[in-house]
Amino acid sequence: MQILTANELLSGASVYFGDDRHWHQDIQRARIFSETEASELDGLIAAAVATKRLISVAAEKVRIDKGRVVAQRLRERIRAEGPTSPRHAVQPLRESDHVSL
Repeated sequence: MQILTANELLSGASVYFGDDRHWHQDIQRARIFSETEASELDGLIAAAVATKRLISVAAEKVRIDKGRVVAQRLRERIRAEGPTSPRHAVQPLRESDHVSL
């Protein structure tokens, strides 16, 4: 299982691609991709980079623990949960930024 993560360029916030095709700061809202959806994930990464509003776009392995999304790597858990993950005023992407995703 994987999620799509990035940093929003203007605020620096860690964001996660959701089922609603928007980016959210809460990892619990992240869309979970199965291993069979790798080609879709690659396309979404390319489209996200093309917006020039997101940086460090990457797929991140996760697991579900007691109904919650938990990143497998410590680095991603820290980005998602702290201690260095203050919430930022994310600059909403324009509707046109979402079309290609």
